[in-house]
Amino acid sequence: MKNTFRISLKAGEKIYVNGAVIKVDRKVSLEFLNDVQFLLQQHVLQPEDANTPLRQLYFIVQVMLMGPEGADKTRPLLKDMLDNLLATFRNERILAGLKHVDSLVCEGQIYEALKAIRALYPIEEEILSAGRQQEQAIFAKAVGE
Repeated sequence: MKNTFRISLKAGEKIYVNGAVIKVDRKVSLEFLNDVQFLLQQHVLQPEDANTPLRQLYFIVQVMLMGPEGADKTRPLLKDMLDNLLATFRNERILAGLKHVDSLVCEGQIYEALKAIRALYPIEEEILSAGRQQEQAIFAKAVGE
């Protein structure tokens, strides 16, 4: 982060900053004056919501941000996941995005990596939706509809 960064939180909201969980009891504005890794509560993905390949990747990267002391233990899992996704996806935008995520994580830009993954969600949904439609068509043909 090259410039200061200001963020506003509502009463009761949480923010995860460099592995610490901070909960505010009233509306506040925070100004970060130096580099910091943070995650807003609304961007925290719950384990049960990690139900697509990119959401699973997001969850792994999120764990690295929320628990930086264990990030080194998480890196092999991240590498395996990225390798599998790069071998599985055929969409060029997804592949380019995954490579970008990899470089961001390598540079220690975990928050930016999470943003990049979230930006890929709509493309992934298009791919998954097309796959579901194809499955439905095959099923309909198989049962004689």
